[in-house]
Amino acid sequence: MEELMLKVDNVSKMYKLGQIGGTTLREELQRRSAKRRGKEDPTRIIGAQSYEDGETFLALDGVSFEVKKGERVGIIGHNGAGKSTLLKLISRVTAPTSGTIGLNGRVASMLEVGTGFHGELTGRENIYMNGAILGMTKKEIDSKIEDIIEFSEVRQFIDTPVKRYSSGMYVKLAFSVAAHLDSEIMIMDEVLAVGDMAFQKKCLDKMSDVSKSEGRTILYVSHNMNTIRQLCDRVIVLDHGHVVFDGDVEEGIGVYLQTVLDDEGVEKSLVNSPRYYESSQDNSAKFIYMSLLNKQTNQFSQGESLCIRLLWTSVKSVDLISIRFVFRNAWNTAVASSVCLDFGRMEIGENTHTFEVPTTGLVNGKYYITLVLLEKDSLGTSVEMDVVKPAFSIVVESNTTFNWSPTEWGSIRLPDATLIEESKGNN
Repeated sequence: MEELMLKVDNVSKMYKLGQIGGTTLREELQRRSAKRRGKEDPTRIIGAQSYEDGETFLALDGVSFEVKKGERVGIIGHNGAGKSTLLKLISRVTAPTSGTIGLNGRVASMLEVGTGFHGELTGRENIYMNGAILGMTKKEIDSKIEDIIEFSEVRQFIDTPVKRYSSGMYVKLAFSVAAHLDSEIMIMDEVLAVGDMAFQKKCLDKMSDVSKSEGRTILYVSHNMNTIRQLCDRVIVLDHGHVVFDGDVEEGIGVYLQTVLDDEGVEKSLVNSPRYYESSQDNSAKFIYMSLLNKQTNQFSQGESLCIRLLWTSVKSVDLISIRFVFRNAWNTAVASSVCLDFGRMEIGENTHTFEVPTTGLVNGKYYITLVLLEKDSLGTSVEMDVVKPAFSIVVESNTTFNWSPTEWGSIRLPDATLIEESKGNN
């Protein structure tokens, strides 16, 4: 019988909203002052919902599952589905409101960049501190520290206080610590997105290796379905605090795409749509609403253009803005893009624009469209202000009798090849 490493039994987590403690003292005084004067909360993020004191939010609702030794489990779902909350409960960062969580072994977790590191300590000192937290002796840490430093690729800075590290250096050292120190369960929450592609591959290979060779159990949260496929042998899908699927990876990704991405309507609010955040984004603008003007459904014929009206709101004026439409297939792989470059000025408040987006070359199948709003800065560099990934879906229907297979031949059909020379028989 396989050894059980984790048991989550009917776990729920409820948060109180609008309470003191979620902001700084200065912001809290600003909120109270604005409320007394009947003004809008000055600390509220654009497009975010306003909450009254005493309101609650059920982040997890009756979640149950088990994980055996050596399993590599991916946890996926839309932003706000409860993934990070679940990992924090398993890591004992916070306690569940109800239910129980049983662990069989030590946990090494990376819930965000720099988790478990003290900024004033050097990289080397943080390695010893993390090892001590896991209950390792100095001798045990000494035997592993060279491997940790070598894997992290930050040897030159290992005796520098980590508060001076970049986010990428943080991730490299933190992952190296989690991967090499003695723990039976590794928990990773989307942190690898900060590292470069080469290091991401190195990390995924390492997690796969320690799972197979050392029998470690892996819990991995990511919005990148390709890394989920590469690492995991099982997927749990969360939707609004509930487990809606637990099983095969490909089937689970399909459920995720349906629950998160699938909106057959031609009009949609984008306020609570899943976002893809990068550290370089300034978040000064946010998509609010979209509609397809030329259709009553999301069904399109091959080559038929989309007529999309978008509404977004901004806290600043921008002289030049661009927008990118990225088409992704059912495997969450980008297959095509269309860009409207430097099309005008964005004003403070609400902005409405209508775009015609070609679909020429897309073959039959379902596509999920990511919206990217960009500002061109004074240096001519495009800076992402908001990324909705994805915003809505369309279905392209074949208008020919030719049976094209997107899974075998790709999602883009190039112009047909032309015969330019022919030779038959003996010359």
